[in-house]
Amino acid sequence: MNDLTEDVGTNEAFSGEEERDVTEWTVAEENARERIDKYITEIWEEEVSRSQVQLWINDGHVTVNGASVKSNYKLFVGDRVAVAVPEPEVTDLVAENIPLEVVYEDSDVIVVNKPRGMVVHPAVGHPSGTLVNALMYHCKDLSGINGEIRPGIVHRIDKDTSGLIMAAKNDASHASLAAQLKEHSVTRRYIAVVHGNLSHDQGTVDAPIGRDPHDRKLYTVTEKNSKRSVTHFTVLERFGDNTLLELQLETGRTHQIRVHMKFIGHPLVGDPIYGRSKGTAMNGQALHAAVLGFVHPSTREYMEFSAPIPEDMEEVLFTLRSR
Repeated sequence: MNDLTEDVGTNEAFSGEEERDVTEWTVAEENARERIDKYITEIWEEEVSRSQVQLWINDGHVTVNGASVKSNYKLFVGDRVAVAVPEPEVTDLVAENIPLEVVYEDSDVIVVNKPRGMVVHPAVGHPSGTLVNALMYHCKDLSGINGEIRPGIVHRIDKDTSGLIMAAKNDASHASLAAQLKEHSVTRRYIAVVHGNLSHDQGTVDAPIGRDPHDRKLYTVTEKNSKRSVTHFTVLERFGDNTLLELQLETGRTHQIRVHMKFIGHPLVGDPIYGRSKGTAMNGQALHAAVLGFVHPSTREYMEFSAPIPEDMEEVLFTLRSR
């Protein structure tokens, strides 16, 4: 297993209010002699191009052991790699009057039932029509911690996953909710339909997730440049060739449920990347964030919310039950 530790903090090598917190890694033996631009591209939590990483390096946003390096620097075991990326400037991010299903809202936090097909925040290929655009119109007072491009966003769910997501309306609330996510104390339960008939009524998938070495846009269970990932599952209903599951996240890695279900041989129904999308009327994976619970940032009381399975997923279940 890669002896990779990651922490987020500050670094004297980076200064200025335009910088985000620094993300750091310690280089393991298996990454020795690897170019730093390739290393960062593969280990970065979100999708990023190698050319973008090279720009960060050239602009001085990357250091090794506190010193700037060039893109072709070859890593050594124990090197401390630090990246502090400036917040992207977004000049055309505008509030949009997009309908939102608000489950809960007060002066500190808002909980929304996101529809399948909606992107959480603007990105390449999705400059508008996102949850952020809708929240900006609805709220007017989102937290600025995550920068202009992701105001108020504390966590994400995939574009084609429906369900509950929370956003912070001030910086203190953002810090509180982010800390709870980091401590794995937020309740996140999902409902999913998977291929196959699971052999156990309940279980836990404890398998590290990292970027797929063959396609950096995808994730996979791997020992290289990965993070511990834990998903608990309980069988709710069996349909012979398919199974309805409740899944609880202990960690929250990108595509975690989708990757873990594929890993154990039961990919999600309708998943166009990790599963089989043919044969279903759904536009995306049969995955719904059904329950979200957290301690309120101000009152310190535990709150839990639920959202019913969306209509397209109910139609899949109706078909399975009618066979």
